[in-house]
Amino acid sequence: MPINSAISGLVPRHTALDKFAREVEADGGINLRKAEPFVPILVTTRNSLYRIIPLGRGDTAVLVQGGRFFPEPAEARLVGSTFGGSVLMMHCIRVGMCMEIDPGTDDGFITTTPVLNIEIERDPTVHSRLH
Repeated sequence: MPINSAISGLVPRHTALDKFAREVEADGGINLRKAEPFVPILVTTRNSLYRIIPLGRGDTAVLVQGGRFFPEPAEARLVGSTFGGSVLMMHCIRVGMCMEIDPGTDDGFITTTPVLNIEIERDPTVHSRLH
């Protein structure tokens, strides 16, 4: 079920956030271009925890922290999810697939280990230590 991109300022933020969180749980993934801007997404992979903050609706620019490549928050672009081959689900984070992140350097994309869990961060003090 797609996230309603027509949500306006008239809808209380918690209502939109709750709907967003339910859709992530039901679908097993998220299309970053439809994500709520500036609402952190916690992604647990086999080896790491990532905190991904979408920087704008309809975009793939993020602030990412976690894993060995992002010990501090850094701007990047979420390319999508892959099983490790040439198939890529553009702009999506999917359980069971690896995230591909473009750090904007000449070193190429970073591919994570498979995603185990995706959740919306409701209280930023809960996950103060990312690894």
